[in-house]
Amino acid sequence: MQPIKEYLHHYGLADLFPSAVSDSMRLEQYPAGRRLFSQGDPADTLYLLVEGKLKISMLSPEGKRLILAFKSPFDIVGDIEYVQKCAFINTVEAVTDLVLLRVPHHVLELEMSGNAAFQQFLLEMVTRKFVTKAQELNFNLLYAVDVRVASYLLSMTPDTPRLDSPSLVDMADLIGTSYRHLNRVLRQFEQSGWIRRNNGKIDLLDRDALLNQAGHNIYE
Repeated sequence: MQPIKEYLHHYGLADLFPSAVSDSMRLEQYPAGRRLFSQGDPADTLYLLVEGKLKISMLSPEGKRLILAFKSPFDIVGDIEYVQKCAFINTVEAVTDLVLLRVPHHVLELEMSGNAAFQQFLLEMVTRKFVTKAQELNFNLLYAVDVRVASYLLSMTPDTPRLDSPSLVDMADLIGTSYRHLNRVLRQFEQSGWIRRNNGKIDLLDRDALLNQAGHNIYE
């Protein structure tokens, strides 16, 4: 973990934020598996993702969670909520250990409301997210289940060949399929020698085969 100013320089943000804003930033670490916040939670902070990988999901009207995307640095979490002055619209969880810079909304409102460069930066980030969110949601529903399963396994294991104790019910909800269909695809992957299931864990034995099955990782 580096000092805040080094992260800002690394991602070309040092000139974007005046000292009053950068001095208010706080470094936060989250372990893998930790939920940062849930859909509907009050939003009063902008997060800058500078290390690690996170998962973004949404709750459907039927009460099931559906994956929207996985994000790696550099990215922003909470920009839409800052602009819209609304609660968090998605659920965000750590896939790997995370390092984020936290910026309070009230500081941004006080110091950056008239900053044209910051407004342009936010506009670009928010516009990109609205476009990619629509694409990712459509892709998630249109791709075959075996593609979604392969992509999910790859996205959830960037630094390790093992997915520890996954809930197949939750996984099925996240990729938009049934538990029975998911189990059938996992069994096919296992018979092909791509994965091994043991005591509730899933070991990835052939990442290349899974990537080939996915065509490309649709969640990345």
